[in-house]
Amino acid sequence: MKLETIKHAKQMNGLALAYMGDAVLDIYVRHHLLKQGVSKPHDLHKRSCHYVSAKSQARMLFELEKQDFFTEEEQAVLRRGRNAKSGTVPKNTDVQTYRYSTAFEAVIGYLFLENREERLDELIQKALEKRDGKEEIK
Repeated sequence: MKLETIKHAKQMNGLALAYMGDAVLDIYVRHHLLKQGVSKPHDLHKRSCHYVSAKSQARMLFELEKQDFFTEEEQAVLRRGRNAKSGTVPKNTDVQTYRYSTAFEAVIGYLFLENREERLDELIQKALEKRDGKEEIK
C-alpha cells in the first residue's frame, strides 16, 4: 500500500514523528519475528518486547550512530525527537534512555511519512541486525 506523503512532515514535532515511528517499528519487528519462525502469540509478544523497549531502541540508535549511519537531515530529526518534551515520566526506564528511544522512533516516523521506503528499510534492517547481534540487550 502506497500512502500519500504528508507535506508538513519536515516541520512535524518530534513526538508526532515518534508516534508514527513506534507503530512502523512494531510492524517491522512483528514481520521479522514471523520470518524467523516465531508463531505462538505469547512468544511473539515476549520476543518483540526485546526490540521495542526504550532501552533496546536507544542501544540500536547508539550502535548506528557509532557508524555514522545517519544523514545530516536524519540527525536533525533525531535531535528534534530527543529534545521533545512529552510531559510524561517513563515507567520502566530513565528519562535519558526514553529520549533516545523517542529520537529513534522519530526518525523512523519521519522516513515513513516522507515515503522514503528504501532508506526506512535500510535503517530498520541495520537496527534489527544490531539487536540480533547483541542478545544481552534486554
